This record gives sequence, structure tokens and C-alpha cells, in this order.
Amino acid sequence: MYGKPEVLLGKSMYGRNVVGTVAYMLIELCMTQRSVSIGLNRMFKLGIHEREIHRLKGSASRFYELTRQNILAQIMKGGLVQADETSIVIKRKRAYVWVFASLREVAYFYAESREGNILDTSLNGFTGVRISDFYAAYDSVPCLQQKCLVHLMRDLNDDVLNNPYDEEVRVVVTSFASLLNSIVQTIDRHGLKRHFLRKHLPDVRRFYRQFSRTTYQSETALKLKQRFEKNQDKLFTFLNYDGVPWNNNNAEHAIKAFARLRRTIEGISTPKGIEEYLMLLSVCQTCKYMGVDFLDFLRSGEKDIHAFAESRRRRKHQSVASQGEHFGPCAIE
Repeated sequence: MYGKPEVLLGKSMYGRNVVGTVAYMLIELCMTQRSVSIGLNRMFKLGIHEREIHRLKGSASRFYELTRQNILAQIMKGGLVQADETSIVIKRKRAYVWVFASLREVAYFYAESREGNILDTSLNGFTGVRISDFYAAYDSVPCLQQKCLVHLMRDLNDDVLNNPYDEEVRVVVTSFASLLNSIVQTIDRHGLKRHFLRKHLPDVRRFYRQFSRTTYQSETALKLKQRFEKNQDKLFTFLNYDGVPWNNNNAEHAIKAFARLRRTIEGISTPKGIEEYLMLLSVCQTCKYMGVDFLDFLRSGEKDIHAFAESRRRRKHQSVASQGEHFGPCAIE
């Protein structure tokens, strides 16, 4: 629980409902601190200054620091992590925001550069499958990799558009698209289950054998061959594991959530301020991925999203059960 207001907010007179509302307006609604101040004063006559909104944001981020640590710990314990990064300009200097996501959790981190150091520190000890785009820094972490095939198809389509008369490029792209299409059809029917997906491994080997036997003349086709051969062990990892996606969609959705917030805070925040926003955004997006109402969680004073979600499910189940007992069995004549 938040406990007494002074425990969370120092000498502030505002309790957890106000703090939760402030965090919700800043993160979920992507409002500026000035707009939050104006809105709260207009609706509730709080007389709260913009500087106080800044302090409340900092207090809330410190309160949920352990929550983000637990989110990352849950991701590390799982069988997969999706990773992505994007830039943000702070006082005319470019910095980066990294995101690590599973199917249920999201954690954001601030970094001064796009180098892979944060991967080494954040994902140290991870033994599952990491899904990412083709940025070279992701290769620094020693674990199984699955490259995002959506990214790959986008690049291949660009190659076709940029080389409309190159028959070799067209054949390569068409061959890969046909292979991927058959795999996706299996996923649509049976889900991401190794038992069904492994039947495509001979097709993959056949695809690569065709590469090794073909001599390409065009520069673009040669580069495509080199790219496929370089990433041979990273394109179809998901065929050998249950529940591993062939795309990086969860991380990309998380990046889009930050991009909405970035429009509000870029250029006017500090590294410390960005880190506070990312702490709260980690909580917000994890709540969404787990089907938990972000504002309800903030106002509850809880720190453990998983425990909060479980208590809500248990309460809902008990409510349904009690209603069944109240009405009794229904006879059918």
C-alpha cells in the first residue's frame, strides 16, 4: 500500500488517489505537467502547482522502482524476451530508450547511447530465446535468437521495389515469402506449437540448399544471399520451441506507446525525468498486457501487478460462484 501520504510524498499533503490520478494523466493520457495541474485545479480546486506535479511524478516513480525490477525479473524467468529501441532528443542531444517485453510484461530503460551495454546488464543470465530486429548490438548477448521476420519481409519488399527488373531478387523474395506463408498458415491453424511447426524444417533446409547451389550475378541478390546465410541460425529458431513468436510485435507495440509519450516530453525533460517516466510507463504497459486497469492499480497502493491481477481474478470468481449459489440450479422442463 501507499500507506500514509508522508511515507510516499514527503511533506506533500496529497494521498495515493491524487498521486495515482497524476501518474495516470501523465502516462496514460500523455498530458503535460502543466496541463495536469490546470486540469486538477479546474475539476477539484486543489490549488496544486505545476512544480508539485513534478514532485509527485518523482515520488510515484520511486515508489514503483521495485515494481519495474520485478517486471524485468519475470521477463528473465520466462522463455522469451522481445527487445527494441528508439531515440529521444534531450536538450539537443540524442539518447535512447530500450524496451524488453514478454507476452505479459514490459520494462523500459533509458541509455545515453545505442550501444549494447544495457543488453549485457539487463539481460545478463537470460537463457531463453531473444527476439529482435537485425541491429548488430543484439548479437552481443549469448542466448538463442529469433530475428523478426516481419522486419525481414519489409526489407525484402523494399529490395523488390528498388530493383523492379532484377529477376534474381524477385525469385529469392518469392521463394522466402512462399516458405513463410506456409509456416504462418500452420500457426493460424495450430498456434505456436513445436509439434506442428517442426514439419517445416525440411522446407527450410531445402530453401538453403537452393541458395548454396545458385550463383547470383546481381549485387542485390548476392547481398540477400549473404544476409540469409549470416542469419541462418536465427531466422527459424521459433520452429523448435513452443510459444516463441516469429515477429517482434510486443516490443514494437511497447515502442509505439513510448512514442506517444515522447511527443509530450521530448526536448523539455532531463535524463532523470525520462527515467521517471519510463518507470511509470513500465507499470502502465504491463498492466495493459495483463488486462489490469492502470488507474485501479495506481489507486490500490499495490506494488505487485501479478498479485493484484490474481486478487482481482479470485474476487471475480468468488462473485460469480456466490451468485450461482444464490440463484441455485436452474431446472429445465
